[in-house]
Amino acid sequence: MGEEAEEVWEGIEGLPETDSAVMFASSGAAFIIPDTSLHPITKSIAIFVIFIAASGFLNGLDYVSPDSGLVQPDEFVYQLAQTAPPDSAMFDGMVYDHLGEPIEGAEIKLEWEERKGWYNSSVTYTDANGSFSYEHIKPGLARIDISVERGNYTDTLVERLLLSPPALIEPYGFTRLDFNVPSSDVFADEPCPFEQETCTKRLIDRNEEQRENPRMDPSAAGIYIMIGFAFMGVSIISVGFVVWALKTGSVAILRMSTMFAFFGMGHYYAACILGLTAFLLTFAIPKRKKVLQDGVVEANLQSSL
Repeated sequence: MGEEAEEVWEGIEGLPETDSAVMFASSGAAFIIPDTSLHPITKSIAIFVIFIAASGFLNGLDYVSPDSGLVQPDEFVYQLAQTAPPDSAMFDGMVYDHLGEPIEGAEIKLEWEERKGWYNSSVTYTDANGSFSYEHIKPGLARIDISVERGNYTDTLVERLLLSPPALIEPYGFTRLDFNVPSSDVFADEPCPFEQETCTKRLIDRNEEQRENPRMDPSAAGIYIMIGFAFMGVSIISVGFVVWALKTGSVAILRMSTMFAFFGMGHYYAACILGLTAFLLTFAIPKRKKVLQDGVVEANLQSSL
């Protein structure tokens, strides 16, 4: 058997020895991972978003200051009333004298603009508690005449009102106001209509002085202020997302910050327009990648078994 095996191996040559330099060669492949460092465009857009958020914050600050600023609560409610359904306003109130006592039997005449150039009016009287109410009238500007009989005189107080429209999904808007009729002495000091020397129908007309700021339900102003705090809130959230994006280098987070800045609205819808612009600009940020260099990643080839 041994001699036969030796005969088999005779004539078989071994493989030539190879050069160790060519046994291991690089294929040129490399690991490529996303680069989280900020692109200059990203920083520019981040500053732009902070500016937009500041615009929304100032707009909210304007809303929470109803006595000053570019936008007033009555202007806000009036704009909503223009698109409100007809006959969707409810109005009630109380009439008191100068001592704070309710006035019974006072004549209440309410006049409002039904449509452009067309006016409607309704007359009612106060009950024993001095209260009155109107239903299914048009929201918006209105005029109220409160007439009280005092001996031989009829004293009339005229004021300008803003009836609240329905809020969100509510079917009706509610307005509640109280009125204080001045004393007879105050009416006596007022000049008579049409430059008469004496008159039995005395008038105090506050319609002109209330033209810029008509009386409105206090709760409507409260909703207006709440909206202002909402604008301020989304603006602060937007800035927070910007800071987060700058720390992580995430374009998606920066894009989210532009959406929050959009809802800050801003004066004259500035934040809406600029926020949409910033949102579109985030798609122009190029995706950056980097190649892992030697020694960057250490692989542990030892088995845990």
